[in-house]
Amino acid sequence: MPPDNNAPLPRRFLRFLGPLVATNLLQALGGTVVTICLGQLLGARALAAAVSFFPLFMCCIAFVIGLGAGSSVLVGQAWGARDPDKVRRVAGAVLVGGLVLGCAVAVLGAAVIGELLRVLGTAEDVLPDAIAYARVLFVAMPLLFAHQLAAALLRGLGDTATPLRVLVLASGLWMLLTPAFILGWLGLPRLGTASAGWASLIGNAVAVAWLAWHLHRKDHLLAFRHLRPHLRWDVPLLGTVVRLGVPTGLFFITSSLADVMLLRLVNGYGWQATAAWGTVNQVMAYVQLPAMSIAIAASVFAAQAIGAGNPEELRRVTRVGLWMNLALTGGLALIVAIASPLATRLFTSDPAVVGLAATVLRITVWGSLAFGLASVFTGVMRSAGTVRVPTTISLSCLAFVLVPLAYALQHPLGLQGLWASYPLTYLCALALQATYFHAVWRKRPITRLV
Repeated sequence: MPPDNNAPLPRRFLRFLGPLVATNLLQALGGTVVTICLGQLLGARALAAAVSFFPLFMCCIAFVIGLGAGSSVLVGQAWGARDPDKVRRVAGAVLVGGLVLGCAVAVLGAAVIGELLRVLGTAEDVLPDAIAYARVLFVAMPLLFAHQLAAALLRGLGDTATPLRVLVLASGLWMLLTPAFILGWLGLPRLGTASAGWASLIGNAVAVAWLAWHLHRKDHLLAFRHLRPHLRWDVPLLGTVVRLGVPTGLFFITSSLADVMLLRLVNGYGWQATAAWGTVNQVMAYVQLPAMSIAIAASVFAAQAIGAGNPEELRRVTRVGLWMNLALTGGLALIVAIASPLATRLFTSDPAVVGLAATVLRITVWGSLAFGLASVFTGVMRSAGTVRVPTTISLSCLAFVLVPLAYALQHPLGLQGLWASYPLTYLCALALQATYFHAVWRKRPITRLV
């Protein structure tokens, strides 16, 4: 179906956002449930073995998230221009490229994972379990990449409901099969720490198969029989996808590295500060869901407006995205700030940790609002192919503002100063992104990329 341009834009935004926020929430919830299963059913060593692979796994996921962002921009522009043949050409090239990349990561990662985990300092007593778990996840990479990229392509068409259904199936199996493999339910083999990896592999395989069947049954634009002539290695098109998507992946990786550096400072204040850090991060992961979802929606709707040659719609998308963030992200931040002790008690009952976490949560939660507003500007600019300057601003703020500011503020303010560096850094990024958007980007001509 073509984009429903007759409905008011705020209504289309909300219709797009509902399933997208639910998708992001389900992803976070799935990770939480599986982590609890490993820690509670197998013990701390199994949990440590799985967590030791997490930074490497996030690097792989960050990269495919970036490719998905680039894919949704190109598909959105082609769909906005109502050119189904271009949509299929982009989708075919992206899926082939994603499968090739997933297979390469699977083979290379399985071969060198032992050495990589040793470099990361993984303890010897958990190393065998960590390697076994990681190798299963590497085998699952092609399916995981296909799942993520197919979801991004569908979002580029304005469809967030189908990716949610696919994720419900994948995550549901992941959360059910993990304890089943750990405990040997229904005659299943006991697979120890690798249970979560096998459950993820099976869940993604079933979900991808269901999606292919669903699209075939609906005679969808992206059904395999329509895509088959377009499944080819298209270097120029894939180069555009990479150019649009890699900066997004770099942002996630740089953000993770900055968090690691700040965590070293937090650790110097004792284990209660470290526990409070983990608690605040868990809460913030949920607070930032609307902000990230609104940024994706702004990018998709802006790409469709560019494809349709409608610059006025592009300006409306930006305004609606900013107001949505003020209302949804700002409203959620206010609720969390008021109810911060209750929010932190969901993760720990230690009074000292709860008190400390609640205090710093009231400080850092407002950074999610600035982050969301800045993300709208970067998402809209990315929809037109502008990624170099917005990405440079984001990465520079993380590298040259966040960490130095944390060092500077911890001396007069202590631990609270470390957390205050987050909202201040996001405010700096927001000011720079908004200035570039209004002073430079809006004055440039905007053309379609496909």
